[in-house]
Formats: sequence, structure tokens, C-alpha cells
Amino acid sequence: ARFVAATGYVTGAERGPTRAEFPDAPPEMLVPASAVFAPPPGPVALDDPMHWWAWVKGASWRAPEGPGSSIAARQDHPVVQVAYADAEAYCRWAGKRLPTEAEWEFAARGGLEGKVYPWGDEFRPGGRWMTNSFQGHFPDRGDAADGYAATSPVARFPANGYGLFDVAGNVWEWVADWYRPDYYAALAAQGGVARDPHGPVDSFDPDEPAIAKRVQRGGSFLCTEQYCSRYMVGTRGKGEPGSTANHVGFRCARDP
Repeated sequence: ARFVAATGYVTGAERGPTRAEFPDAPPEMLVPASAVFAPPPGPVALDDPMHWWAWVKGASWRAPEGPGSSIAARQDHPVVQVAYADAEAYCRWAGKRLPTEAEWEFAARGGLEGKVYPWGDEFRPGGRWMTNSFQGHFPDRGDAADGYAATSPVARFPANGYGLFDVAGNVWEWVADWYRPDYYAALAAQGGVARDPHGPVDSFDPDEPAIAKRVQRGGSFLCTEQYCSRYMVGTRGKGEPGSTANHVGFRCARDP
């Protein structure tokens, strides 16, 4: 909010996609809108996420679920409904930048090596909730057993070994790298140790070859072992840079 007040910046969700960006999109999609999690009325097949996403006109960082929603009571929650360019613009204004994927994972591990989660190998050590994730039957029936049905305030779950909060769950975080599923395998094949890798020079997603994507890390409040368990620290997400949703945000890095 301070960034927008200081600069007059308008996010992608508030502008809406353009015909130039999405030449094949139907006209009703080319309006200021964004993706919002919409639980279906009953169980659905998990092979198509469109079963639980809705394109909601008016959804933006100010109104994460669309008209009638607000961030007034969520000032300590992570911002959502921001595209990659929006995150980059904020970082520049703040004198920071988006972390690389390698930086993000190094920081998220908090000094632990080879562990499944930022805190160790057990998802709920001692029965304690360690991250904001999805409980219940995905995607139709969430029971918010961890206390949160959607985003949670920052720092309501334990920090990792470096004092960083919410590196697992809560919201996905944009990082600087283009997405390629083979990037780290290609680095490993070169032998030796890759030091501070900055990602590939371009993107390729075999699931959607014509769409360039950026990497997202950390998982979100929708992650569950039933469908997406990407609160595991070594797992990756991906997103078209102009895409926005109410479970995607970002984290900044600063050079020393």
C-alpha cells in the first residue's frame, strides 16, 4: 500500500490482461480480474485445477477474493494477487530484488541439509503445526485445523534456523529464475559444484511449451499431501509471469 501510494503503480490484476499478451483468450477474460480459490460443492477429480479456481472480476491485492473482500483486517498478511512484474517493481522501489531460486532454497533450509521440511523430516513434530497448509478433503472441504482457512498473518508459525518465517506454506513466492524442469539436472551433468546459479536464460515447460514461466517456491495454504505437498523445501512451482492468484506473493532479497 505504501509503494502504491508513493508511485501510483497499478498492478496487472487491476489493469487486466491484454489481447497482445493473450491473443487466444476469450473477451470475457480480458478484464481486470484474477484467480481465486473456489472450493467445489463436492469431491472432484484432481487432474484439472480449474475445478477449484474461479476468474473473479475485481480481485486484486486490495480485494484478494474480489468485490466485498478487503485487506483492512489483514495488514500483517502477505500480499497476494501480484504478478511477477508487480513483485519486481516493488523490490526496485524498496531497494531490493527478487531472490534467485538457489538463494531462496539456501535461505529456506535455514542451515539444515537434506531435510524434507525447513524444520526437519517430520511434518508435525510433536503434533505441532509448523506451516499454514490445507487440512480436510482437498479441494472441496477444508477444516482449517491449523487455524487458517486462507492466508495467515506472518510469523504465526515457527521460524527456520535463519529466523525466516513462512518459507513453507502460506503463499507461493515468486523468485527471479525462469522455469525449466531440467536446469539443475543439466548443472549436475557438468560435474563439480555450481556456485550461486542464477537460473536458465529462457523458459521451457513441457506441459505448456508455448508459455514462458517463472519459478515459484514455498507452497501455499492450499498445499496438501492429497494433491500438492510443495511445502517440502526442495520442491518447485511455476507460473506464467503475468498470472495472479490469491495464494501467490513474494519475498525480497537485498545484496550486502
